[in-house]
Amino acid sequence: MSEKICIIGAGCSGFTMAKRLKDFGLAYDQFEASDDIGGNWYHNNPNGMSACYQSLHIDTSKYRLAFEDFPVPDNWPDFPHHSELLQYFKDYVSHFDLRKNITFNTRVVDAARDANGQWRVRLSTGETRHYSALIVANGHHWDPKVPTEYKGSFKGVQFHSHSYDSPFEPHDLRGKRVLVVGVGNSAMDIASEVSQRPIADKLFISTRRGVWIMPKYLNGKVADKSVFPAWMPSKLGLKLAQYGIKKNVGNMEDYGLPKPDHEPLTAHPSVSGEFLTRLGCGDIHVKPGIEKLLPTGVAFTDGTREKLDVIIWATGYAISFPFLKQNELAVVNNQFPLYRRMIKPGWDNLFFMGLAQPLPTLVNFAEQQSKYVASVLSGQIKLPSAEAMASRIESDEERYLGHYYKSERHTIQVDFNKYVKDLKKDMGRKWISAP
Repeated sequence: MSEKICIIGAGCSGFTMAKRLKDFGLAYDQFEASDDIGGNWYHNNPNGMSACYQSLHIDTSKYRLAFEDFPVPDNWPDFPHHSELLQYFKDYVSHFDLRKNITFNTRVVDAARDANGQWRVRLSTGETRHYSALIVANGHHWDPKVPTEYKGSFKGVQFHSHSYDSPFEPHDLRGKRVLVVGVGNSAMDIASEVSQRPIADKLFISTRRGVWIMPKYLNGKVADKSVFPAWMPSKLGLKLAQYGIKKNVGNMEDYGLPKPDHEPLTAHPSVSGEFLTRLGCGDIHVKPGIEKLLPTGVAFTDGTREKLDVIIWATGYAISFPFLKQNELAVVNNQFPLYRRMIKPGWDNLFFMGLAQPLPTLVNFAEQQSKYVASVLSGQIKLPSAEAMASRIESDEERYLGHYYKSERHTIQVDFNKYVKDLKKDMGRKWISAP
């Protein structure tokens, strides 16, 4: 029986996991569908799964996204461009000599666990290999969701934000009447960029409910550096943060947005340093939800209609694992509860990496997860029973998601500090270093 481990994906979650397995002396193979590392941060990724556009800068500051054993460059700006982040990832992989174990241009097309608990992994090359454990790091921003519930049809240009690259690619948006649907981070970035004159003739953004827009800076300092310590009671920390946001940002309705029906930080944060300014400049026009599609535009729920040339659906992504076909591993309504956001009870040799929306950063989050997985696979720590896992999942879901309003957008939220505190408690001294 094989004692090797299989890693699917070579984005930041996949290669930091590979680094940890190497530290622990555990044999592994790693498969990447593309021709290089980087995943979502590889612009024009030939595997077609990157949502990276030309102007993209990461919303997490350099102070919060660094791997703890590989500092970011001193000369980085506070919020680096995607090209800088990708180069940082490449430097990490080179520094720890991880590239030689990655098989590029190779997809995992099927992975199934057999009666002996071994994973039978079939590759796009036609080859089948067997492994003692499977680590899934395929990301969750590659399978775009486009709404199908609206009546009517639109005859103009429409595409998901996943396909957006610039105001000129894949479609020239100059002089066009454009609607962006959604108010997540990508929606605000795209709307802010395309709305600037002389690009769009007129840009609208559609939102079914109010949102809080978080700034990148508060009181002249990078906002995400202000994080409450893990020991602070959750409710107190939340109240203090909400007060600070309201004091510094003000009322959303004063910018022309609908009044939020929830408090700050009870929804996944929408972060932008420009969106509110573009609203104030009159470049972005806010509309409510869509009532129905028209051949040449959209009818909105307030009774208004707008003639449009282009609709950009910034409507999020589905969590999916096309290579996992067992019914027990199906994702329903983007809900996929996991023990410590990594393990499904009864599947002790299957681990999901980076399958979370942590505040503030996924990069270091995956690094912390890798310590736990390597410790389990090396036998240093033992997983609890399936029953204990299920009980813990239920309490953790309430702990992390209880203050968010119910939405498919809020199924994998995690508070980074509290999550890491839990992992440290599980691991004890094993947290400090690899053997």
